[in-house]
Amino acid sequence: MAPTAVADSLAPVRRSRWLVLAAFGLLVACSQILWLTFAPITAQAHEALGVSEAAIGDLAVINPLLFVLLAIPAGRWMDRRYGAALAAGAILTAAGACLRMVDPSSYQWMLIGQVVLSAGQPLVLNASTKVAARYFPPGQRTAAISVASAAQFVGILIAAMTGEPLLSAGGLKLVLGIHAAVAVFAALMVLISLRARPAFASEATATSLKWLRNNPLMWRLAGLLFIGVGVFNALATWLDTILTAIGQPGVAGTLIAVATLAGIAGAAVLPGVAAKRNRRRTMLIATTAVTVLTFSSIALVNNVWFTGFALAVEGFFLLAGLPIALDWSELDAGPTRAATTAGFLMLAGNLGGVVLVLVVQVLIGQPYLALAAMAAIAVPGIFLAARLPGRVPSPNQLAPLQEATAQ
Repeated sequence: MAPTAVADSLAPVRRSRWLVLAAFGLLVACSQILWLTFAPITAQAHEALGVSEAAIGDLAVINPLLFVLLAIPAGRWMDRRYGAALAAGAILTAAGACLRMVDPSSYQWMLIGQVVLSAGQPLVLNASTKVAARYFPPGQRTAAISVASAAQFVGILIAAMTGEPLLSAGGLKLVLGIHAAVAVFAALMVLISLRARPAFASEATATSLKWLRNNPLMWRLAGLLFIGVGVFNALATWLDTILTAIGQPGVAGTLIAVATLAGIAGAAVLPGVAAKRNRRRTMLIATTAVTVLTFSSIALVNNVWFTGFALAVEGFFLLAGLPIALDWSELDAGPTRAATTAGFLMLAGNLGGVVLVLVVQVLIGQPYLALAAMAAIAVPGIFLAARLPGRVPSPNQLAPLQEATAQ
């Protein structure tokens, strides 16, 4: 086929790539909203469903547990059959949300729906780098990955801010109904977007994990996400308890929202700056160093305004670590293994989210020790980040190595 014909055949995809990304970003945000549906309304939900608050908390735990189990298989399937895997993720997400509507007063239906939608999340989130690799030229992939990553934090923020207002307006049935409607719409948009032809080949004929086991870059990035996601989850879980104990009660919800908003901005801006200047390692060192300084300073300066400022800075840098790591992983592994690497890295992040919440819980009776622990947890991340390559080869330089090592 002549070059002009090739360009013409890809033109519709190029024009629609941002619409494809928008549909995918909406589904990503929905996956986080559905995961955290009950988190801001735990007290009210346990009364409406007739179960303990611990049982309501278990609904949110299902998500990271299934992610750990399914992340790698989901990533390998997506690398081989992108369309089928993402379609399955969209359908499971919407189906799980609808199953919760079968009986809004039944905990059993909440549990069934949560299991189904949680099974879909790895198939959705693992596509964050795959969408960029399929539809965007190398120069725009960092921006696409940043948008997809920021969508996760947008979903978390929406879940936190809308739960109580929706519950007050129409009870649990309205909360579940709105969430189901949005999930169905997002799933339909993604299914329609799958009709768009990819501009770049990204499907693998085989996905051996040997290259991943022997790749020090991936393991170091995984370690950084274990720390970064773990710190964010520990912050969201225990900030209210910690601040109340040090004399700053009733502000944790607002400060978590501030940190998340700043994080959305950071996730949208910093990865592009790091990629353009080839300073990914420097940026990841900064994210861990800022974490150490933030929690150390909050322990030393007991002032609510200072705490808010410190957490805004922390969110701006910390949440940018995810898209930077995902962007780097896609650049190193190549488009044909993008979903497997994304699954591996986010598996590490989910493990960190569980482990570090439990570590801080042990110290929660001593709030200053808990803050010190959150600072100390990030220290190994500085050394991990410092051992990353100083500069990243360009996509053109990496392409021959990716082809030679593809399994």
